[in-house]
Amino acid sequence: MAWVPLESNPDVMNKYLQKLGMPSKWQMVDVLGLDPELLPSVPRPALAIILLFPTSPKYEEHKTQQEEEVKEKGQTVSENVFYLKQVVENACGTIALIHSVANNTDKIQLGDGHLKQFLEDAQALNPDERGELLQKADGIINTHKQLALEGQTEAPDSSTPVNYHFVAFIHKDGSLYELDGRKSFPINHGPTTEDSFLEDAAKVCQQYMARDPDELHFTVVALTAAE
Repeated sequence: MAWVPLESNPDVMNKYLQKLGMPSKWQMVDVLGLDPELLPSVPRPALAIILLFPTSPKYEEHKTQQEEEVKEKGQTVSENVFYLKQVVENACGTIALIHSVANNTDKIQLGDGHLKQFLEDAQALNPDERGELLQKADGIINTHKQLALEGQTEAPDSSTPVNYHFVAFIHKDGSLYELDGRKSFPINHGPTTEDSFLEDAAKVCQQYMARDPDELHFTVVALTAAE
């Protein structure tokens, strides 16, 4: 089973999230650059960052190496981090959006709708079970299908291989987490604060770019307070 991939387009993402119950006081915006002089243009507070990047062999190699390192050295992951595994092809855009909102429900008052219901149903489940639950979440799936066709570029067929992947970065309980539904667990990138989160997440995004210097197709969006 595969979904039609979502475009990294704030307008599409905002429509999608609002249909799922996110209030319009929060919105996705483009991050036009990751250098310290460009980040102040991003509205604050920024609650999450989503990176879209090409899934090259370098990503797979780093993913394997990173997971082995964490298994060997261990890491602390707050029990308050909401994480789900990706079990459906091309669902990574929706999963990144869910990770962004689900880990900020102390600030985002979700309205009654498909996302609030999914998060309530998923709360007691483990990451694999949450991934399975998403496969059956018809309200989210149908909204995804509808919005995936609204981007600026023609949406590829769901069976077409897509060589791009979304990951989310969030701040939870004093740490910066990378939430990638294709990895075995959340990745703790060390301490951060609400004030420094955007800058700290930008540094990790820059590491992704540095690992694949020949690739130009990276985009970054942030979940922020509407201006």
